[in-house]
Amino acid sequence: MPGKKSPWDAAVEQFNIAAEKLGLEDGLRRRLRNTRREITVHFPVEMDNGKIQVFTGHRVHHNTARGPAKGGIRYDLDVTLDEVKALAMWMTWKCAVVDIPFGGGKGGVVCNPEKLSPHELEALTRRYATEISDWVGAEGDIPAPDVNTNPQVMAWFMDTISMHHGRTERAIVTGKPIQTGGSRGRVDATGRGVMLTIVQAAKFLGLDLNGARVVVQGFGNVGSYSAILLRELGCQVVGVSDISGGVYNPNGIDLDALRKYVKSNKVVKAFPGTDAVTNMELLELPCEILVPAAREDQITATNAPRIKPRILAEGANGPTYPEADLILRDNGVFLIPDILANAGGVTVSYFEWVQGLEGLYWSEEEVVTRLQRIMDDSFAAVNAMAQKHRIDLRIAAYMVAIDRVAETTRLRGLYP
Repeated sequence: MPGKKSPWDAAVEQFNIAAEKLGLEDGLRRRLRNTRREITVHFPVEMDNGKIQVFTGHRVHHNTARGPAKGGIRYDLDVTLDEVKALAMWMTWKCAVVDIPFGGGKGGVVCNPEKLSPHELEALTRRYATEISDWVGAEGDIPAPDVNTNPQVMAWFMDTISMHHGRTERAIVTGKPIQTGGSRGRVDATGRGVMLTIVQAAKFLGLDLNGARVVVQGFGNVGSYSAILLRELGCQVVGVSDISGGVYNPNGIDLDALRKYVKSNKVVKAFPGTDAVTNMELLELPCEILVPAAREDQITATNAPRIKPRILAEGANGPTYPEADLILRDNGVFLIPDILANAGGVTVSYFEWVQGLEGLYWSEEEVVTRLQRIMDDSFAAVNAMAQKHRIDLRIAAYMVAIDRVAETTRLRGLYP
């Protein structure tokens, strides 16, 4: 797309807007808009056919003023250092906006996991974990699942680091299987956080969720749980998509049947009783609630004029460009930004980290109750900032987050 901003440029632009509103001093601006550490590794993996293939991986620490770097690892052919830097910065603000003691990190390996056998995927994970092992740790950098990674990948990662240290390191990663020290309530945590922020937004706007039409772009972990939990509140899911395209039924989609269909067919495409739409067309469908839960770069100045839900909750990281924010705001769209809307995942990851450090296990009810309190309090803080300064929630969320990181940075001072 001509003139398209890189993810890093978009992240820095969003930071600059909020920093200007805060009146942040120049020295802090320079410190906070740069990464602390960028690691790129190239490592060999022996494939099942006996041939050696060299993969490229990245791990970025944006800021660790408030605590260890925290962020997922993604396996995808489109992984770039620029993308990982942006995601790491967004993680810094996401952790700060929900006020948990983490900084921002992110990682990724350039690969197509669908082309790898389970053995090759395990070998890649263990070698990547080894290559970045000097920079990860329960008190330094705590990875988690992201695009195309899952609890099994995290278990391999944890086991690799544990073998290096000669002891089980349960707090080294989050998003693990429960049997290896994972937390109950982690699987649906991001989607639950999306739902909880939508509930608070609907209360503020006076929107009745019973019968409200919902469109979800992306039917992976975040999108599917967002849809299911919103349906439980009485919403009607009318549009869903994944990488294969989208499906639409103005009278509602049977999510239970769709999940069974996807389990068998791997994609939502051609789900019976629906009309086919593209991922871009899906974003423009008539609805009260839109949840972009796929990838970044989805909503631009080109398509934003035709996107008009009452509430837009960003389940994905960075789906909306800064210039599109202005258009959506003019359209009357109440946008809940990614660093708030999808922060449920990192919040429960924090719970998992605490449980791992202390050797504790919380019930799912405890996790859900604690998550709701944090998400409700965070929405209230961001919305109060927005109303005070007459700004949208994106700038307000950045202001809340950046102010918290900046204050910690001031108090810690400059070494040496």
